[in-house]
Amino acid sequence: MKRKLYVSSIIALTLMMAGCNNVTKAPLGAGIQLANLDTTVSPGTDFYEYACGGWIKSHPLSSEYARFGSFDYLAEENRKQLRGIIEELSRGQYPDTTLQYKIGLLYKMAMDETKLDGDGVEPIMPLLARIASIDTRTELIRMIGQMHSMGMRPFFGFYIGADDKNSVMNIAHVSQGGLGMGNRDYYLEEDDRSRLIRNKYDELIHKLFGLSGFDGDVIVQARTDIMDLETRIAKASRSRVEMRDPQRNYNKLTLQEMGKYTKTFDWNAYFAGLGITPPADMNVGQPEVLAVIADLIMTQPIVKLKNYLQWNLIRSSASFLSDDFVMASFNFFGKTLTGREELQPRWKRAVEAVDGALGEAVGQIYVEKYFPPAAKERMTQLVHNLQTALGERIQNLEWMSEETKTKALEKLGTFYVKIGYPDKWKDYSGLMFENDSYWANMMRATMFEVHDMLSRLGKPVDKDEWGMTPQTVNAYYNPSTNEICFPAGILQYPFFDMNADDAFNYGAIGVVIGHEMTHGFDDQGRQFDKDGNLKDWWTTADADKFTQRAQVMIDFFDKIEVAPGVQADGKLTLGENIADYGGLQVSFQAFKNATKDNPLPDKLGFTPEQRFFIAYAGVWAANIRAAEVLRRTKNDVHSLGEWRVNGALPQIGAWYDAFHITAKDPMFVPVEKRVSIW
Repeated sequence: MKRKLYVSSIIALTLMMAGCNNVTKAPLGAGIQLANLDTTVSPGTDFYEYACGGWIKSHPLSSEYARFGSFDYLAEENRKQLRGIIEELSRGQYPDTTLQYKIGLLYKMAMDETKLDGDGVEPIMPLLARIASIDTRTELIRMIGQMHSMGMRPFFGFYIGADDKNSVMNIAHVSQGGLGMGNRDYYLEEDDRSRLIRNKYDELIHKLFGLSGFDGDVIVQARTDIMDLETRIAKASRSRVEMRDPQRNYNKLTLQEMGKYTKTFDWNAYFAGLGITPPADMNVGQPEVLAVIADLIMTQPIVKLKNYLQWNLIRSSASFLSDDFVMASFNFFGKTLTGREELQPRWKRAVEAVDGALGEAVGQIYVEKYFPPAAKERMTQLVHNLQTALGERIQNLEWMSEETKTKALEKLGTFYVKIGYPDKWKDYSGLMFENDSYWANMMRATMFEVHDMLSRLGKPVDKDEWGMTPQTVNAYYNPSTNEICFPAGILQYPFFDMNADDAFNYGAIGVVIGHEMTHGFDDQGRQFDKDGNLKDWWTTADADKFTQRAQVMIDFFDKIEVAPGVQADGKLTLGENIADYGGLQVSFQAFKNATKDNPLPDKLGFTPEQRFFIAYAGVWAANIRAAEVLRRTKNDVHSLGEWRVNGALPQIGAWYDAFHITAKDPMFVPVEKRVSIW
């Protein structure tokens, strides 16, 4: 309330001054920076290099990054702002119940290299000992539940979230998991890189068990046990493409019905460890995978299962222990998987940890200091204009029936829009820190979040809750709540510029807005109705037409070679590629609507239309390491930045017109072969 009163008084004063002095606003600029371009390259040959080549040359990769792009640049700037906030609090004296104290204490503990190295593995030793003392499977299953309550994910995942087919209520969800390397392909594929990654992972197990005080014979057995269990889980697991099918991944079962898959697995013991009453039913995302996992838990030697649980504890704790643990973990997850050469400075890791543990607490201070109300007002208008444009495009689709159009427009009209920061902040009064160890406090913060999540079981979904903190440089669409969210963190240059005209802002943040809106109508989002329920609201004929048109996108991206002998994955990235395509189409139409009565002039030698597309490309400017290209191609549902430009723009007719692209240009795609959906 104080903030609103303060802002209102400033606005009133500003209006008074404007009235008295007849102040004239400065004209809005072009937004784009010529130094970021490489105009020696033809736009029709390589638009990514043309629009981003200068930026790429002037932002070489530092050793701490696997990829550094526009998102990372802005995140770095935000991190510096957060550092200033957090370090100032760490120097103050506050009661231990205040947010200021909690933020400052956690940061100081993360920065205390002497204490961290002195503690070594000691913070996790009591829990390692408890795992070692397990004698029965019931005890072991209870421990799995307890570890889940601490944010670890041995064997499978468990969370509380909206029921996909009754989106107003929260239910329990069980999903496949349990893989230390994350992606099942690393365990199964036989190419040279996959074998190298497996060998390095095996070395990591050896190193971290050694640092934890285990002797040689135990370590050798643990390495064998862990790799065997995780490989078996990987063989049973669904692929990342299969995990994108919401219908197949919805299987609501009672505990009794789950017995068909999990047999004698003691769910009562699990929920006792988790700390909740067994739910009446759950969505079991991948029942056949859970069946294999339950069988492993009930049949494999207990000592083998304990080695695996201890590994999950050690691996998940490494970042919060002494530097030898941190470096060993970085050598695998940083160097081997992504190609990063150097660990981030301690202050960056500390800021990230505080931001992760107390995100909305830090966010309250961040928006007070760095997010102007005028930015929210302009964003609100942009969102409205893009909704109008998407509605126009849906109405004009020649391939969609009136029946499906009506329901699509209803869904669009019920989008729940979140901009900047939440109206209701998270209450951290129940989270208390102690002056014992960094790891212990990070566990307290994690358990606080998990307990908050578990408390929602069986309760209505809170649509006002945010899935990102205000300082996050990102945006999202949530199909279960049919919401689009744009945090304050992304509402800055190069995504949003209060001093730039509409050509720039519609090309940058406008496409981001359109991207998130289109997620409501991509291959996954289109399966949810206006209320967020997983429900088929399309006619059969329209669904078939959509699938045929989406296949054009899959085929186009499947042919892209991202590295020698490595192709992009059109199925894995389909949703994001459709959203990029839709975002461009919708935002360009909204831009033309907004400027039709007052056309913008050329600036810096570029037409408004050209600046729109240059601004879009600038969002994806980046340098990236070869190892990170391979990792993202295997793991990421987003296409690489280069192809979010060079793969998306050849589908957009307005881009051809803006830059006079013809059949003589290498990027030219004939009209009949272009994607045509939204």
